[in-house]
Amino acid sequence: MNAPIPNLTHWQERCDMAAAFRWTAKLNMHESVANHFSLAVNADGSRFLINPNGRHFARITASSLIEIDANDPGTMQRPDAPDPTAWGLHGSIHRGLPHARCVMHVHSVHATVLASLADSRLPAIDQNSAMFHDRMVIDDHYGGMAFEEEGARCAALLADPKTIAMVMGNHGVLIVGQTVAEAFNRLYYFERAAETYIRALQTGRPLRVLPDDIAEKTAQEWEAYPGFAQAHLKELRALLDEEGAAYAQ
Repeated sequence: MNAPIPNLTHWQERCDMAAAFRWTAKLNMHESVANHFSLAVNADGSRFLINPNGRHFARITASSLIEIDANDPGTMQRPDAPDPTAWGLHGSIHRGLPHARCVMHVHSVHATVLASLADSRLPAIDQNSAMFHDRMVIDDHYGGMAFEEEGARCAALLADPKTIAMVMGNHGVLIVGQTVAEAFNRLYYFERAAETYIRALQTGRPLRVLPDDIAEKTAQEWEAYPGFAQAHLKELRALLDEEGAAYAQ
């Protein structure tokens, strides 16, 4: 199942990406045939893998991912051109931010509820939300779909390498990481943290917010946790393999 297809490079990265797409669909964090994940595959980050235009997350395979060059102006004239908003947002990020190796953007329910609030901050009220303490940015100036101009504006908000999440106001969430495992683990925990926060607000009771020093300590502990994100993705791939899922084709 996991044997590489001839002439396709970055096979293990492709399989990791495909597994992340499949599991995101299982968690109902996808939306129609929208939303995109991308992964840089060269040193300066300008060449990247991304999902093909119009393909449902639950049908993504390793070999279906397309490889494109953020600096190639002819990309959108290719017969396999990506979705134009994927080119606008992910192309802008990979063109200008080599530290953002893996980029995952979704309109998952709880993250989008958070993005719809006048105050879209995610306070550190538990261990999961503390992962993002002082490591996220909020885009308060939604300007429409992420075609090239809007995508470039959003990309500029991720200039600080410390930033691992962007709440895209009136839109959704965008997560960055060094690897597929790291980015997917953060995406999963951001949605869980947003759900906890939204449910806590629904009680109408005061929140128990962590002190800044404890929130920072916990965020650093998440960053240093040995092999956690890799183990998470490895287990998801094992579960998909047991189901006979065709992601690694």
